[in-house]
Amino acid sequence: MTDCGCEKAKRDLEEYLRNEVCKTAESDIKEHLDNCPGCQDEALVSRTLTDVLARSCKEAAPEELRDLVLARLREAQSAH
Repeated sequence: MTDCGCEKAKRDLEEYLRNEVCKTAESDIKEHLDNCPGCQDEALVSRTLTDVLARSCKEAAPEELRDLVLARLREAQSAH
């Protein structure tokens, strides 16, 4: 294994966190994150943001808001 460095770790961080990098890159990025406090912090922020967004996407919009959005979309479509 070779430490991939901050630039590569940061560039591929989102894919790494979603398990979308090859096994070789995954082990290199993991090794780098294990030894780089700055990249560890960035990974924590990314994980936290991803978790918050995932939770918010599971919530349904209030029915009134949904109806309002659909009505505005219909208005916009009929105007074109």
